[in-house]
Amino acid sequence: MIPNAGVLQQLPTQFFAHLVKQVNQKITEGKDVINLGQGNPDQPTPPGIVAAMQQAVAAPANHKYSQFRGNQAFKQAAADFYWEHYGVKLDPEKEIAVMGGSKIGLVELPLALLDPGDTLLLPDPGYPDYLSGVTLAKVQQELIPLLPENGYLPDYDSLDEEIVEKAKLLFLNYPNNPTGAQANPAFFDETVAFAKENDVAVVHDFAYGALGTEAESPISFLQSPGAKDVGIELYTLSKTYNMAGWRIAFAAGNQQIIEALNLIQDHLFVGLFPALQEAGVYALESYEQVDELVALYNQRRQVFVKAAAEIGWQAYPSEGAFYAWMPVAKGYDSTSFTELLLEEASVAVAPGNGFGAGGEGFVRIGLLVEEERLIEAVERIGELQLTFE
Repeated sequence: MIPNAGVLQQLPTQFFAHLVKQVNQKITEGKDVINLGQGNPDQPTPPGIVAAMQQAVAAPANHKYSQFRGNQAFKQAAADFYWEHYGVKLDPEKEIAVMGGSKIGLVELPLALLDPGDTLLLPDPGYPDYLSGVTLAKVQQELIPLLPENGYLPDYDSLDEEIVEKAKLLFLNYPNNPTGAQANPAFFDETVAFAKENDVAVVHDFAYGALGTEAESPISFLQSPGAKDVGIELYTLSKTYNMAGWRIAFAAGNQQIIEALNLIQDHLFVGLFPALQEAGVYALESYEQVDELVALYNQRRQVFVKAAAEIGWQAYPSEGAFYAWMPVAKGYDSTSFTELLLEEASVAVAPGNGFGAGGEGFVRIGLLVEEERLIEAVERIGELQLTFE
């Protein structure tokens, strides 16, 4: 009999894979599904980045093994990017770690920083793949409720003292997936104080770092005084540059955490394809088409929210990421409402409870289709004559 590690049986069901399977089944049945359940950017990677990659791929020097801890040019570009956009100074060799996508870092960090049985604080609702690191590292999780009345920001004062005393690591994510909520400087300052007072390390998942409004970009956790003393931030090129399939990201901040991340990656990987890192340098330095992308998502948000309001469906007022956070219809929970929309309207959405119990009563809308399809999706839902709270 072929052996199979018991920990694999304990891994959570891959939420997004299950969602894709449901949608594909309806498409196979011949349905015209409007897929608003995805978080996959629909726009192409900017042409300058593609050209930089093509040129780098053709260079024979890039066909060899890359350096274990990333090429110096990419790490310097990451440090320069943080200085230009956030006013944060970073040592490219000691305060930057290169990753094949930020999900890798999110799963690795509990393994790198915690021992089995240690406690990790996770946001609820939150990105489902945080739970993978919990299982693989055999650590304990404690959930921090994110409530709409608090702007989906944690209330540290409400946490049980016993839980805080046990906690060693805290994950945060702003702009927030799934709610689109934004953090403010006062909250990040409070987070630094909480971390120092309770000896808790902080990991800020900054996946949607470029996606705010045209008037105001999201802020970095590392901009708060003392943030580098307690934590790091993960930045991916996936959303900023429509490079989701390219799998390139970096972590920035606390030297000890960066070293731990680099060390575990020394044993799991042999760096990223050098040509990919060269394209990453171009992306970070050019900031190509980012302003246009932000405007596109906000226009889609306005169109969707306005159309939804016309059928009595009121969105949570989010201004970050590329999602709309919507309440379920009266008489439904997140799962049954999602199933109804797929079966009766051929509209796919992500159930809020897939992001944790704190997401119950909501669904996540991905603003990743053309405006016409967003309007059509709302029209289809309107034909169901539902009542919304």
